[in-house]
Amino acid sequence: MLVNSERRGSGSPLVLIHGIGHRWQAWEPVLDRLAEHHRVIAIDLPGFGGSPVPDGGMPASMPAVVGLMEKFFRAEGLDRPHVAGNSLGGAIALELAAADLVSSATALSPGGFFTDAERRRALGILSALRFNSFLPGPVMKAGLRLGAVKSLCYVPLLAQPRNLSAQRAYEDALALRKGKGFRPVVKAARAYAFAGAPTVPVCVGWGERDRIFRPHQLERARERLPGATHELLPACGHVPMSDAPDLVAGLILRTTGALST
Repeated sequence: MLVNSERRGSGSPLVLIHGIGHRWQAWEPVLDRLAEHHRVIAIDLPGFGGSPVPDGGMPASMPAVVGLMEKFFRAEGLDRPHVAGNSLGGAIALELAAADLVSSATALSPGGFFTDAERRRALGILSALRFNSFLPGPVMKAGLRLGAVKSLCYVPLLAQPRNLSAQRAYEDALALRKGKGFRPVVKAARAYAFAGAPTVPVCVGWGERDRIFRPHQLERARERLPGATHELLPACGHVPMSDAPDLVAGLILRTTGALST
């Protein structure tokens, strides 16, 4: 399986997994901080960013995704790495923990704790964002230079859209447009709910201003994962790495054991 990735640092491995329609660059605000303690591998999931769709097609279920991740770990010589994920990546991180394939898992606004209505709403918002990314490139690029337009486009994902440069906003929109895995993942998500029981250290963080998966879903995560640590992240949206990089990095490093609690 060909996987595009960004690698920094040394030490015990930490794999970072982005959300639907995103790419490894979602983790860029926290990479250097994490790399002070770990060998960090931020991946593009198959069908997103620089990673192609697998030869056999996109995985049609979460068990298939976990199987692909296990193959990736073996190919890279990663023996039970730490993992952290956001949104779709958060769900994958929790599933890897439930399968006992990792040493710890940090899940930021993970999928799998929504009701059917909440899932439809979230997927509708994400699909609308992708639809808008098909505007002509010059029009989109010019519009995102305007702070008000950038905020309007990215406020579903970020509590602080101003932290995103106009160029990064444009490149993220192009990645969303080009993500061949988007539709298959949306289809697979319609039948997904998290039901695992990890025994390794797990932390679930949720942005208090998350507009994709509303923060009350954290309470469901508390019920289903009573042994995990649960944190409401102040002034953070659905992609908290951009809103509060120091807070998110600290959360991950405490979960991996690199920092004391």
